[in-house]
Amino acid sequence: MYKLAGIVTGEVRLHEFEFIVSGEVRINEYVKVWNELDGWILARVVKLTDTDKKRAVAEVIGYKDDRGFLMQPNSTVARDSKVFKADRGFIIETLGLRSGGIYLGLLEGRNIPVYIRKEELIQKHCSILAKTGSGKSYTAGVLIEELLEKNVPLLIIDPHGEYITLKYENRSEGERRQMEKYRIAPRGYASRVTVYTPANFSVNPNADRLFRIDGINLSVNELYDLFPMSDAQLGVLYQSINAIKSEKEFYTIDDIIRRVSESKSSARWRVIHFLERIRETGILSDSPTRIEELVKEGHASIIDMKGADPDLQRLIVYRICKEVFEGRKMNKIPPLMLVVEEAHNFCPERGFEKAVSSNILRTIASEGRKFGVGLLVISQRPARVDKNVISQCNTQIILRITNPNDIKALSKGLEFMSSEMEEEIKRIPQGVALLSSPGIEMPVLVDIRVRRSEHGGRAVGEAGSGISGMNDKWNGSESGGEGEGGNGGESEGRGESGVHRGKKGVLARLLSL
Repeated sequence: MYKLAGIVTGEVRLHEFEFIVSGEVRINEYVKVWNELDGWILARVVKLTDTDKKRAVAEVIGYKDDRGFLMQPNSTVARDSKVFKADRGFIIETLGLRSGGIYLGLLEGRNIPVYIRKEELIQKHCSILAKTGSGKSYTAGVLIEELLEKNVPLLIIDPHGEYITLKYENRSEGERRQMEKYRIAPRGYASRVTVYTPANFSVNPNADRLFRIDGINLSVNELYDLFPMSDAQLGVLYQSINAIKSEKEFYTIDDIIRRVSESKSSARWRVIHFLERIRETGILSDSPTRIEELVKEGHASIIDMKGADPDLQRLIVYRICKEVFEGRKMNKIPPLMLVVEEAHNFCPERGFEKAVSSNILRTIASEGRKFGVGLLVISQRPARVDKNVISQCNTQIILRITNPNDIKALSKGLEFMSSEMEEEIKRIPQGVALLSSPGIEMPVLVDIRVRRSEHGGRAVGEAGSGISGMNDKWNGSESGGEGEGGNGGESEGRGESGVHRGKKGVLARLLSL
């Protein structure tokens, strides 16, 4: 028996209608109403216009035709029609909420699991966008856990060391209490996660291995990729390396520096400066980290760049992305998901700043799917991320965003954005995300599930963590208050505290290119 939600009255349009509420109805609740021509129509409550008189506005979603396509009705619903609360089966069928795949959470306000198809997530790229403290890294952690459960190889660019806690099971008492609701159990992934540092173990003692770039037989093109050079500087480098090759089969950056210093050109000083800065980082080695080691079935490799200078971070991202792309084209490594945290630093929008890693990330965004390289882009500054990269992500997970420039950038780059959606993004409750994915008929609000593993972006000193001190549920810059999705009073911010932001190691003074 359907539960009555109200009676259609007032203004009725093709894509929305008003109704007088009977009983209790809240914003984002799904309702259904009968249409004589098309049958049952699914709608969503988007506004409570008069709480005293209990008037609400519902946005029409549509109905499934005989072919299984979501259709918009061709006529308005009749006034005085009864509005019912939509039943579970009707919501699932109309929205196309398939079971199985990457489990993101529950449909906001309903106990209906929301899944993303694994193939869609990997083959068509994904972005997670949110203001600082809204939970982007937490949500990324949820996706990473799910991909590990599906044995998808993961390579994670982690500028602040937030993902090392994937190794440990979630110890937050508040989140453990919610796990029954999401039908999950705590779990750590220590046996399936390896943390690499481009610094050293004194800077990053939690790392498992050092990350190093091949420093043997560096070519002119490879060095040119690392720093810009004038024609004169390029000529000095070219002559020096050719002279070394005529004498040696194998050579190092020390050999190049010695040969460049023998040049008579005044351009040699700038070249020597660049080469010495690269050498001083310690990133070059005769025992480099191979891409085959980083990308393995059912394993996550985290490049924890905490303590590395921003220019060195971009250099590392460039080299990793280049090797990943070439490795997939030659079938040297299995299909994978490349996770890029703080993406605005590595593929910035033109006009903001330049990064050596920009072009290769644009290439992976546009061509990677053909070769099995999936991209997960994460940023709290959507306006500063290359719009071509964002537009190539077919799955969008958007948490609360309030910055007008960021909202404007989303409106320009995403097809599903509307003026109503812009306003909705500003009001998204803590712990809830707007999901747009090819496998779901229209964007939906999802109550993101709690993490199985620890979240590394919580503030030091908060209760509940054996790793860095953690809060119950969402830890962000805003207080969460009471959530919309049945979370009760436990929906405090689940986001980034920036524990490691601004923390510099010995490499911070180096590579000032």
